[in-house]
Amino acid sequence: MKQKIYILFLFFGIILSPISSHAQVDFNKKPDDDLGNHEDEFQELFYEGLKQKGIENYDRAAEAFLKCIDIDKSVPVLYFELGKCYNHLKNFGEAEDALKKAVDKDPDNEWFLDELYGYYAAHNEHNKAIKTVKQLVKYHPDYKEDLAGLYARTEEYDDALEILDELDAEFGTTMSRDIMRNRIYEATGRKKDQIENLEARVENNPEKESNYLALIFRYSENNEKDKAFEIAKELLKINPNSQLVHLALYKFYLDDNETDKAVESMKIVVKSNEIKPDAKMKVLTDFMAFVKEHPEYEADLLEATALVSDANNSKAVMELGQYYLTKGDKEKALIHFETALQLEPNNFNMLRNVMLLYIDLGQYEQARDLSAQSLENFPSQPLFYLVNGVSLNKLKAPKEALESLEMGLDFIIEDSKMEADFYTQMSQAYTLLNNTAKAKTFSDKAKQIQSSN
Repeated sequence: MKQKIYILFLFFGIILSPISSHAQVDFNKKPDDDLGNHEDEFQELFYEGLKQKGIENYDRAAEAFLKCIDIDKSVPVLYFELGKCYNHLKNFGEAEDALKKAVDKDPDNEWFLDELYGYYAAHNEHNKAIKTVKQLVKYHPDYKEDLAGLYARTEEYDDALEILDELDAEFGTTMSRDIMRNRIYEATGRKKDQIENLEARVENNPEKESNYLALIFRYSENNEKDKAFEIAKELLKINPNSQLVHLALYKFYLDDNETDKAVESMKIVVKSNEIKPDAKMKVLTDFMAFVKEHPEYEADLLEATALVSDANNSKAVMELGQYYLTKGDKEKALIHFETALQLEPNNFNMLRNVMLLYIDLGQYEQARDLSAQSLENFPSQPLFYLVNGVSLNKLKAPKEALESLEMGLDFIIEDSKMEADFYTQMSQAYTLLNNTAKAKTFSDKAKQIQSSN
């Protein structure tokens, strides 16, 4: 954007006034030689170069700018434009040389420096980029953050952190700088410095929630749970309406056997519009594990899950189905899996769970219909052919069962157990057809696979 603005400025500048480096032409005087037309030729070539560059004919544009340079080598913008053309043509050595010449001729031109810096950054020439961006820092503080990033890449971490501290002190913290800072702390193992920086932020800006949350996270990461818990409670005192803090408080309360408070925090989490669904699911999944050991809190789990389910969160419904499945309550598990399947009708895992529960619960017509429908979208899934064959056998339709099972066999890849299940079902189909010879053949195949495993 900066470069485009500069080009427009340059373009209109040329239109409004002749290039000052050329001698004024007296049109009433007959020229002594052929030099009198050079000024017009220069401008025509420069316009041609801009035009060709604008339509991405970079080779022709470069040729025009080179001709301009032959006429007058002193104009810095010619090398600037030439360098950009060479860059597009991937003539990188020439591009660097041209841009350096532009900077040499006009060392205080921000646009020339920015283009050269961009070239070095794109080619990972970090040391050269550092030298160039140091010249740019005086134009805009954004370049200072770039300099910190370059120091981080060259592992000059102290210099990088010093600049980040200066920027934070002058402009306040930003997410991009925090990401850079945390990467430096991680690369250098300076967890103590990281904690001290966050502690200072909390002290200097006690009203800012994000500082507390970051400190809670780092304390937790360093296994300093008590400190993290204290900071979380401190944040709750300062900001009783904070929702994000309950992501941490929930777990702290649970670990300290303050179950009622944990349940309260959990419900705040699942109701929150500020907390992402994945984070809510982590809390719910954790609470499900707790409820397995403390079933008296199942009503709270159902209430919390319902709150998430109301937001059409299929993962929450699926997790609750898994919870009931581990408890052996297949009927309730199926209800939740079917609800999740309505939200995500092409989810393979949900389809599989629902089909297998249909078989387990003797709902063979539903298993037949769902497996047949699913094969339209998943024609190479052998499990769906197997479920279809099982349900058809149970419904006394052996011919259709054999057709489905024979098709599904072709899609089995290195799964001997499933192959044995197919042969068992084919044996049952032939038994229903009173073909005892083939029934025995496939029964023997199944037994042979099972014995070899």
